[in-house]
Amino acid sequence: MNIRKLLAAFGVAAIISGASATLVAAPHAYPEPMDARSEREADLYEQGTDAVDEGDWNDALRAFKKVAEMNGTRADGAVYWMAYSLNRLGRRSEALSTIEALKKAYPSSQWLDDARALDLEVRQGSGQRVGPDQVDDIELKMIAIQSLMHTDPEKAFPLLEKIVKGPSHRKVKEQALFVLSQSSSPKAQTLLASIARGSADPDLQEDAVQYLGVAGGERNRQLLADIYSSVSSEDVKEQILQAFMVAGDKQRILNAAKGEKNTDLRETAIQLLGVMGARADLHAMYATETSRDLRENIIQALFVSGDAEKLADLAKTEKDVELRSEAIRSLGLIGKNTAPLLLSLYASEPSQEVKEAVIEGFFVQGNARALIDLSKKEKDRELRKDIVEKLSLMQDDEAVAYMLQILEEN
Repeated sequence: MNIRKLLAAFGVAAIISGASATLVAAPHAYPEPMDARSEREADLYEQGTDAVDEGDWNDALRAFKKVAEMNGTRADGAVYWMAYSLNRLGRRSEALSTIEALKKAYPSSQWLDDARALDLEVRQGSGQRVGPDQVDDIELKMIAIQSLMHTDPEKAFPLLEKIVKGPSHRKVKEQALFVLSQSSSPKAQTLLASIARGSADPDLQEDAVQYLGVAGGERNRQLLADIYSSVSSEDVKEQILQAFMVAGDKQRILNAAKGEKNTDLRETAIQLLGVMGARADLHAMYATETSRDLRENIIQALFVSGDAEKLADLAKTEKDVELRSEAIRSLGLIGKNTAPLLLSLYASEPSQEVKEAVIEGFFVQGNARALIDLSKKEKDRELRKDIVEKLSLMQDDEAVAYMLQILEEN
């Protein structure tokens, strides 16, 4: 007969305390009515959780112990919280025994994942070194790896090296690599550099490059520059450019923006200059750049940097209609404070393409008032149609009122 059925048949309850389960006679000659029993279980459980919230671990332990004795629907959760409270009371051996009791008594409990994590926490708190190779669950392995950050780097290195070079799950390897990147150990730095070069584990190369950028320092930046010049992978080179940005190495990004033969990488470098706010460098590049596509890319970078002044200048003086239109659209994205300039450009501009760019600029900034003003004055049927179509898409009271006005006129 199942032990739990046996307990129920004889009217007894299991009291889990530390490593043992003690059987005692049930306090009632007859079972409590189910409603009253469920209500009492819920009240005791709530008392336990309140005690946990208040950090009163003895009261929590007493309340949850009573819930566990009832062997009801919340018994498994109560046993978990008993173990949790025991750990907080420094009774780690009893906490571990209670966790084991939970695993055996409730093999399908929803509390098992929490219990495994608590088991790991208790062991580490008692000074045990729990290596990732001793844990099956991926998330628990990652917790175990994280704990190695606080140990002797020289002692942790062999295990971390084994993980990143071995067949572990990718998430586990990434976590181990992160811990290595935080270590000042020369061995750890050498392994990280090896992975960044792609010689140790190609799958982790981009992660290693990213961590080198985060770590910063001239040594790491020079290492990244050496890798950039030696690899052929566009993805890795793009990752290195982003690492330069994280490290604040504007000069090396500028060098790529000017001299990189791969157009896609040049565009990436230009965009990163925009993110870094390198306006003067972008101005100088725009003045000398002959490629229309790259000049358009510089305009987009100027928008990213928030350089409304230069965009306004290009919107007024750039002779290439497509580039002027790009500058105008970018001005629209910057905000409604550019509306007066856009209105003046629209009024004096003969090019329909540039006028369409102004209309789009007002649309993206949600400026219904400016579009309504343009619609009322515009004589060109196609341009007015474009304006009205955009107004019809805007959830704006003025736009809706204008739509009704158009209907009444017609």
